[in-house]
Amino acid sequence: MTLDITPLKNWIGRQESVADAMPAFPAAALAATLDRDDAPGKGDSLPPLWHWIYFRELHRHADLAENGHARLGGFLPPVPLPRRMFAGARLSFPRPLRIGEEARRVSTIVDVNQKKGASGDLVFVLVRNEIIGPGGPAIVEEHDLVYREAARPELPRPAPRRLPEKAAWTRELQFDVAQLFRYSALLFNAYRIHYDRPYATEQGYAGLVVHGQLVATLLADLVRRNTDAPLKAFRYRSVSPLVDGSTCVLSGLPNGNLVNLWAEDGNGGLAVQAEAELVER
Repeated sequence: MTLDITPLKNWIGRQESVADAMPAFPAAALAATLDRDDAPGKGDSLPPLWHWIYFRELHRHADLAENGHARLGGFLPPVPLPRRMFAGARLSFPRPLRIGEEARRVSTIVDVNQKKGASGDLVFVLVRNEIIGPGGPAIVEEHDLVYREAARPELPRPAPRRLPEKAAWTRELQFDVAQLFRYSALLFNAYRIHYDRPYATEQGYAGLVVHGQLVATLLADLVRRNTDAPLKAFRYRSVSPLVDGSTCVLSGLPNGNLVNLWAEDGNGGLAVQAEAELVER
C-alpha cells in the first residue's frame, strides 16, 4: 500500500505557542537526574539543552493515544505510522535563557517529507522552535521527528557504525529504569517505549529506549564538564537506539572552537553523533 502524505502537507505553517515562568524546580530535578550538584538558581543561565524540560504541552490523559503520545492531528500532523523518534536537532543560542524570567516557545511546522528506508516508509516532520525571553530570542532550534513503520523481525539488523576518532574526553555510564522514568517525568512524556518494557520489546527494541534528548543533553554536559566556554551552537543526530542496562560511553574531541561528540554503546556501536560550537574567546 502506497503512503500518500499529500494531506499532511496541510500542516506546514501550523504554529503552537507555550509560555513558561521558568521556575527553578525542573532544573534542580534535572541536575539531580544527571548527578550534578550545581543546579542553577533564580537569575542563572539555563545550561544548554535543558530547555527541553520546560514549555511542556499539558495534554489531558483522555487525549493520549495507545502509545502514550498525544493523539496526532492537532499541532503535529496525523502521520499513519506507529513508531516515532526524535531523530536530531540543530540549535543556536543567541543569548542566555535565565531561571525565573518568563519566556515563550513558538513552534512552527516547517516541512513534511517522505522517504523510503530499508525498513519501509519513513515520514520526516521538521519543527522550528524559537524560545523568546525578555531580551529577545534565546534559543533557535530545528528538530527532526521521524515516523516509521512497525518493526519487522524478519529484517536483519543493520551493522553497527563506528567512528575512527580517538576521544580526548570520555565519560562512561549506564542508564537504568529510574533515570529514564525521571527524565520522562520531567518531559511530561508518556511515550511507553521509555518505561513499559513489554511494549518496548513488542515495538522491536531490545529493552527500554533511552531518550535521544537525554543522550544529547549528556553530550552537551560532557562539554560543560571539560570547558567553561559557553555554547554558540549544537547539532546532533540519532544513529541507533540505546537501551537500559547497557553501557554508554560519551566521547568528545575538541578542535579549536568546535567539539566533535559521540555516544557509543558497550560494543562500540555509534548511537548519537553531535557537534558543539563554542563561543570564541
